[in-house]
Amino acid sequence: MWRASALGDVEFFLKSFLTLFVVMDPVGLVPVFLALAGDRPPREQARIARKAVLVAGAVLTFFFFFGRELLAYLGISLDALRVAGGILLFRIATEMVFAHHERETEEEAKEALERADISVFPLAIPLIAGPGALASLLVLGAEAGRAPMGVGVVLLTAFLVLALAYLFLRAAASVRRALGRTGVNVVTRVLGLLLAALAVQYVAGGVKGLL
Repeated sequence: MWRASALGDVEFFLKSFLTLFVVMDPVGLVPVFLALAGDRPPREQARIARKAVLVAGAVLTFFFFFGRELLAYLGISLDALRVAGGILLFRIATEMVFAHHERETEEEAKEALERADISVFPLAIPLIAGPGALASLLVLGAEAGRAPMGVGVVLLTAFLVLALAYLFLRAAASVRRALGRTGVNVVTRVLGLLLAALAVQYVAGGVKGLL
């Protein structure tokens, strides 16, 4: 019994980690971060990366604990969120696969360049804690009851992915030199393919629940 419970925790941990890693895509943040902050001093880049991850973590944590109540207040079912989140993730996935990975509009990008502090917008929101990450976090939270200590597992994996995002942002220049433009595109396309499959699974589960 204990072994089966532990195995369930491990499987749920891996599912949560891979889901959030693919959705947040820390590797894909590298070229965006360099475009926005690549010309700034290393100390300022470190401050921007740290603040962006902390703000994104606060937003994700708040939505994880209070997002379901917000949906209930708006009369939105979790299955409807699964379908909507799946459609959104599939759109992001197609952009990643075809190397048109954009997490913000042209107007948002222009505004970000004109503003002094880019850590909150657009890095934290919507690049790290975007709609896809929020929807995935809520879906994982709903599934957390199926595995012992599920809530802790989801939060742990979210914080691990945020920590990886911070490390990739801090080492953005080195990562880009190591992987090159082609390497970044290859990793992004592979993650996009996995994200597309995850999106289809979300839609299928949501439609099944709504019927």
